[in-house]
Amino acid sequence: MDLFADVPASGRGFAGLRVGLVGPLPPPSGGMANQTRQLAELLRAAGAHVELVQTNAPYSPAVMGRIPVLRALLRLLPYLVRLWRSAGRADLFHVMANSGWSWHLFAAPAIWLAHWRGVPVLVNYRGGEAGLFLASSHASVRRSLQHAAVLAVPSGFLKAVFAQHGMAAEIVPNIVDLSRFRPAQAGRARGAHLIVVRNLELIYDNETALRALALVREHRPDARLSIAGTGPEAPRLQALAAELGLGASVHFAGRLEREAVAELLRQADVALNPSTVDNMPNSVLEALACGVPVVSTDVGGVPYIVQDGTTALLVPARHPQAMAAAILRLLDNPGLASAIAEAGHEQVRSYTWERVSSVLADAYARTLAATR
Repeated sequence: MDLFADVPASGRGFAGLRVGLVGPLPPPSGGMANQTRQLAELLRAAGAHVELVQTNAPYSPAVMGRIPVLRALLRLLPYLVRLWRSAGRADLFHVMANSGWSWHLFAAPAIWLAHWRGVPVLVNYRGGEAGLFLASSHASVRRSLQHAAVLAVPSGFLKAVFAQHGMAAEIVPNIVDLSRFRPAQAGRARGAHLIVVRNLELIYDNETALRALALVREHRPDARLSIAGTGPEAPRLQALAAELGLGASVHFAGRLEREAVAELLRQADVALNPSTVDNMPNSVLEALACGVPVVSTDVGGVPYIVQDGTTALLVPARHPQAMAAAILRLLDNPGLASAIAEAGHEQVRSYTWERVSSVLADAYARTLAATR
């Protein structure tokens, strides 16, 4: 499926363009942080001058990060100063936006400040919880977006969510680095190694992955699970793994850099995405790029990027029995697993920089055409 068949080839290149890129950076290694870092690298390689305005800069001193109200002020005030200075040097702002307080504290101020300084803005909204957020905040979001030249979202799912609230968005998909995320060499011994690359937060429901593993091991005692990510759920999940008697069959790998994640995926037989809320999960795209068959929940934007039974197997959220059945279906049918992995790998080629860069360049050209 060609995602960009109707996208015009017009649009200026990136050489010499001064971009104020506003967004988070790792750590933690969430999807938006990774995409912000990767976009900065790619734009610079294409000749753009990128000034990063980090929304999650470390607290100084670090101890202040433990004081709820004070930590917000200590992050917000320096952030506003950096925004103001960057706006004086930028041709445009590219604002990576999320739902909830992140929108109100970081995205909205960036939009308004750029408007006051006459800098055109592209808002790149990526929040997986957009439906709930816009249901309560669509009026204030719409007021801010009146001062953005372009609203870009990474998936048809988010485009439809914004349309429900009378706001037009266009698709600029996530970018996958196929030079880093690539399949394992032929001849690798196959087993029952399962991988989850999601942070240990409640919405990503790693509990379901653990419970699914326990069910899978009743039929495949050699099954094991690696979970790459950090977060507040770590103690509870480790306790649950012990309670389920999983022992050494579960490895909590912690936070991994991109190269280590890619290498871990190449060791996987099945990649799991147990999330309860999602937009366009990088973890799914990167698993496809590594030639690993995916079992994912069918939430949010996931069905927009993979097709059940063709490029992945989709199951209901919070349903360890269904996830376990899908895993066993792949482990017990190597031909099916290979076919799904090959189809997924072909699908993910639509998300390379070579494809997405022309879409982004066109969006930048229309942003720059906005009245300064």
